[in-house]
Amino acid sequence: MSVFASLVEGLADLVRPVFHDSAAAAAIVLFTAFVRLLVHPLSRASARGQRARAALQPRIAELRRKHGKNPEKLQKAVLELHAREKVSPLSGCLPSLFQLPAFFLLYHLFSNAEIGGGANSLLAHTLFAAPLGGRWADALADGGPFGPQGLVYAALFAVVAVVATFNYRRTKRMMAASAASAASAAGPRGAAGGGEGPQVPGMGAITRFMPLMSFFTLVTVAVVPLAAALYVVTSTTWSAVERAVLYRDMPGAAPATAVLG
Repeated sequence: MSVFASLVEGLADLVRPVFHDSAAAAAIVLFTAFVRLLVHPLSRASARGQRARAALQPRIAELRRKHGKNPEKLQKAVLELHAREKVSPLSGCLPSLFQLPAFFLLYHLFSNAEIGGGANSLLAHTLFAAPLGGRWADALADGGPFGPQGLVYAALFAVVAVVATFNYRRTKRMMAASAASAASAAGPRGAAGGGEGPQVPGMGAITRFMPLMSFFTLVTVAVVPLAAALYVVTSTTWSAVERAVLYRDMPGAAPATAVLG
């Protein structure tokens, strides 16, 4: 933890001539960008996996026609197909999982008053008026939602809301395009039989809630220290742009320029 604290302090010292009192906040944004660059190869692999899963839809539709009356046999056949083609239904989770250690490091670093047996000097850093170790509840108690600290959080919430709305609309479009493609591949009999069936155990529930996942970031930003919230907001925004670029040729995907303009 002391080494990580020194890294943040070092980055803050490098950018202080530009960002002044918000140098530590800028350092956290730079640290987040560095982590995302490290994880980018996994994101590219996830995009390849998504394309591979999309390519399997006609064969999955054929399995539905063959095993439509036996859900257990259908699930087993679909799992065997994914294993045979070396396509993991959960490969898209890997980029998020590999970022968790960095998030928890920031969370603990800005949640502890002492680091390495001494006072945690990072807690004195701010983003404009808001302490990096503070939370939204602290901002509400000191000036309310439109006080100096509250406005910092209002700006973060606004960014998260815009990104979450973009992700929601994009995910809904891609899911609708995938369902239409699967129904088309299944033919009249598959459409009459209910279109999309279970693909892997538990994926049905995940699919239903997937478009709403980005909005849970609002809750995270509200309850974690501001430094960790900055990491989440930066990473979420990076993901939106990255996915728009990597998945631009997927059915139903919005053009990458939609994120930027």
